[in-house]
Amino acid sequence: MPPGAGAYPVPVTDPTPGATAPERGRVVVLGCDGSWPGPGGACSGYLVSSGGTALWLDAGTGTFAALQLAMDPATLDALVVSHVHRDHWSDLADYVTWARHSGRGPARALRVFGPAGLAGSSGLAEVPELDWQVVADGDRVEVGGLGLGFSRTDHGPETLAVRIDDGARTLGYSADTGPGWDPRSLGPIDLFVCEATFTSEHEGTAGHLSGRQAGALAAEAGVGTLAVTHRWPTIDAGAVADEAAAAFGRAVVQLAPGTVLAW
Repeated sequence: MPPGAGAYPVPVTDPTPGATAPERGRVVVLGCDGSWPGPGGACSGYLVSSGGTALWLDAGTGTFAALQLAMDPATLDALVVSHVHRDHWSDLADYVTWARHSGRGPARALRVFGPAGLAGSSGLAEVPELDWQVVADGDRVEVGGLGLGFSRTDHGPETLAVRIDDGARTLGYSADTGPGWDPRSLGPIDLFVCEATFTSEHEGTAGHLSGRQAGALAAEAGVGTLAVTHRWPTIDAGAVADEAAAAFGRAVVQLAPGTVLAW
């Protein structure tokens, strides 16, 4: 295990009490800045684990450095990249360089699930360190003990939200989306990690959700717990969380780098 592994600085937060954290899956927030990294921040990336399976969910700018603090990257089971925008995959190039030159890379290629065209756009389609596997709306795949289902969102290039199921609980990830997508397409969700890029006065200016819109979508979908993410660094975090909570009808979790949630 690399230096610092297991020493991520934020304790586990369990937003839905029940089983103790070791009996539950975990989500480590590697980065959650929307569209660009703020000072000292990182773009979208999450380490999702349960029952011995570890999944890197989006590989945005700055997330590979954080991943190495949270685990040994050689033990990853797969990576899911939601879409072609660079703030969701740029650190994949750093993973390839590490796997090739560190002397600690895995013997096998890392499976990378993503929409059609992503491999070519990345410039990494032919590298032996990656095993690209195309997924689309409605597809389902198995990674270790996790079942993954995909739903196309309302966001310019083909963008895939993900439902992750460990047989007991479900995690939903919106990826990037506008208000024209329905989270119910993922099925029942216990913990919903949903983009909330800005506050309501910015609605309609970009293909993203406000805190108000994220809260309303989550309430309509009947999710168990809402965690908001992908906030533009220039937008006040408290304001986003407050309007998400008002629309959701109860408290939400405002994600930050290093947050660890049980699911």
